[in-house]
Amino acid sequence: MRFMKEKTVEELKIMMDENADFQLIDVREPHEYDICHINGLLIPMGEIPDNIEKIAKDKTVIIHCRSGARSGRVCDYLEENYGYSNLYNLQGGILAWADKIDTSLRKY
Repeated sequence: MRFMKEKTVEELKIMMDENADFQLIDVREPHEYDICHINGLLIPMGEIPDNIEKIAKDKTVIIHCRSGARSGRVCDYLEENYGYSNLYNLQGGILAWADKIDTSLRKY
């Protein structure tokens, strides 16, 4: 098992507040995004292979899902198959964001 780089929701919030140059990708399904989101680029997990060109290689990319499981698999997939080295999984996903950063978000 390889070591996966991760960012906490607190680290992501700081990056957002500082207008850092990074890309946020949401790999959930459209109906999940409709429930709640944090303005990530929506590329559902199953559509990642067809959207590789949308994922930056020249800056930090944070990938998130609901809890961190799907996004972790996407990070692994992209690193193993496309040579990405700039990916971070969002620890705890949008559920952690709703718990720790924005409690107004609807959880599901």
